[in-house]
Amino acid sequence: MAKYIGVLTAGGDSPGLNAAIRGVGKAAMNVYGMEVIGFRDGFRGLMENRFMRLDSNTLSGILTVGGTILGTSRDKPHKMPVGSKTLDMTDVIVETYHKHHLDALVCLGGGGTQKNAYGLVKKGLNIVTLPKTIDNDVAMTDVTFGFDTALTIATEAIDRLHSTAHSHHRIIVVEVMGHNTGWLALGAGIAGGADVILIPEIPYNVEKVAEAILHRYKGGKHFSIVAVSEGAMNEEIAAKLRAAQQRESAAETKKQKQAARAELEAIEIERKASTALLTQQLEALTRLESRVTILGHVQRGGVPTAADRLLATRLGTAAAHLIQDGVFGVMVAARGDRAEPVPLEQVVGRRKVVPLDHPWVQTARDLGVSLGD
Repeated sequence: MAKYIGVLTAGGDSPGLNAAIRGVGKAAMNVYGMEVIGFRDGFRGLMENRFMRLDSNTLSGILTVGGTILGTSRDKPHKMPVGSKTLDMTDVIVETYHKHHLDALVCLGGGGTQKNAYGLVKKGLNIVTLPKTIDNDVAMTDVTFGFDTALTIATEAIDRLHSTAHSHHRIIVVEVMGHNTGWLALGAGIAGGADVILIPEIPYNVEKVAEAILHRYKGGKHFSIVAVSEGAMNEEIAAKLRAAQQRESAAETKKQKQAARAELEAIEIERKASTALLTQQLEALTRLESRVTILGHVQRGGVPTAADRLLATRLGTAAAHLIQDGVFGVMVAARGDRAEPVPLEQVVGRRKVVPLDHPWVQTARDLGVSLGD
C-alpha cells in the first residue's frame, strides 16, 4: 500500500496545473491517507531536494490559480546544467526519491516531460504522469489540460482583432502558439471566424493566401483575419525541412550529422521569422495594409477554464487511484469521459499532429476558409 508520493511540474507552465496538483493531493490524502510532497521547479528541484509539504492548507484555494504553485523548469535529468557543466544527474534524482521513501512520483508535463519521466521508469522508479500542454500535442490522449484555456484566450483575441481589421480595412495576421502542431490555431481560427488558417501540417502557398484575400476584397469584404500557427511554414521552407531531415537520417559520419543538425537549426530560425515575412508578402501581393499580432505567452496565463479545471482534476484523482492499485510507468490519458492508463513507451517519441482528414480541417474548408493550399 502506497504511503508517500511526490509531485512535480515540468516544462512550460500551463493553465490547470494547480487543479491537477490539487486533484492528486486531495484524492491521495482523503481516500487513501497518503502523505504528499511537491518538488519545486521540476526535475531540478527533485535533483536539488527542494520540496514542500502538500497538505490540505497548501492545496486550499489553488483550483482557480494559473501557473503552478510548485514552479517549473525545462531541465532534463540526464542533461542538467550544473555550474558551467551539463551533467547526467539521474542517479542523484533516484537517490532523492529513495531518501523520501517515496512509493511513487507524479510528473505533470508535456511531451518532453513524458520522455524524461520514462527515463526514470527505466531506473526503477514508480512513475505516473499527467498530460498538460496548451499545444494539445501529447500522443495517446484525447486532449491535454491547458489547451481549452489557451484556445479560449486565442479565440477572444481574434474576436477583438476583428473590429480593428474591419475599421481600418486591414489584413490582420495573428500568430498563435502551438509548437509544431496546428490544434490551437485551427481551433481558434474556426471559433474566431478567421478567413485564413495556416498550420504546420499543411504547408502554405503565399500566392494562394493572397488570392483568397483578394477574392474576399472583390466581394466587398475589405478586411481579412489570418490565423497562423507559430510552426506554420510555406511550401519552400517545408521542402527544405524534409530534405534536411532526410539528410540527417541518412548521415553516417559525425561530420555529416553535425552538418545536418546545423542545417535544421538554420531552417528553424527561418521558420520562426516566417510570420513577419508572410505579413510583408501579403501586403505586397494584395496592396492592402497588413499588420501582425503575436499572442505569445499570454495564451498560457490566467485563470483556467471550467473545462481545464474539470479535466485536470479528473486526471489528478485518477493518478491517485492508479498509485494505490500499483499501476506505474503510465500516463493518465483522457479517453472520452474516462481516465485510462497508457504505458509511457507508447507515448514518448510521438507527437499528436492534426490529421489532414480531421473534422476540424473539413469544417474549415466547408466554411470557405483558406488553408493556404
